[in-house]
Amino acid sequence: MANMSFNLMSHHLLPPTSNHSIPTTSHCLQNPKSSLQNSTRKPIILPSLLSLALTVTLGSPLPVLAIPSLNSQSNVAPPPPTTPFSQAKNLKTGLEFGKIRPCPSINPGCVSTNPRSSSFAFPLEIPANSLDNAIQRLKEAILETQKNPKIQIVEDTPDGQYLQAEFDGGFGRDVVEFLVKGDLASYRCMATKVTYLYPFTTALGNSQGQEERMKKITDQLGWYAPSFEAMD
Repeated sequence: MANMSFNLMSHHLLPPTSNHSIPTTSHCLQNPKSSLQNSTRKPIILPSLLSLALTVTLGSPLPVLAIPSLNSQSNVAPPPPTTPFSQAKNLKTGLEFGKIRPCPSINPGCVSTNPRSSSFAFPLEIPANSLDNAIQRLKEAILETQKNPKIQIVEDTPDGQYLQAEFDGGFGRDVVEFLVKGDLASYRCMATKVTYLYPFTTALGNSQGQEERMKKITDQLGWYAPSFEAMD
């Protein structure tokens, strides 16, 4: 009887031996487990997005980059430096738009009938008795008044008869050009070699030498040469 009472009391005092965990303990253990599960799932999303981005990038056409060719500019020589001295070595002659050219700014020893010249001269007036052979008369006057003359060009153009000649000047060869049209002979007379005094870039010379040269030719021709002095 005593043993039976003890067993009943021990049955009520001892905690039940159930296989289920204690609710409070199991609740505390479930939170770390769930957070661990969540932490293991998040990295799975990033590789998926990365894989998708790589697929789109590889599947899309790549932009074309404008890369200059190495050979495109390697064979092109840079333009030479332009200076008044270098320009003076390549003075242009011949007609420009059917007219005598103006004097270059880099050639102060020049006279031209072109109105755009700083050293301007009036065209020669051809008398009536020289209209038929004006070019021939000009050739003869040049050969008779200049040193070591050489007739370079004589040609008919749509704008008149053109003549170009060379002869000895002060520092080299000088050139004279004539354009005969109607009863007028326009001209330009200049030195082909321009002298510079180092280190300045201003050419030496003046137009008086060319004016004197043209006066000799005009006097030989006997043609009238208008001038500002004659108008005073």
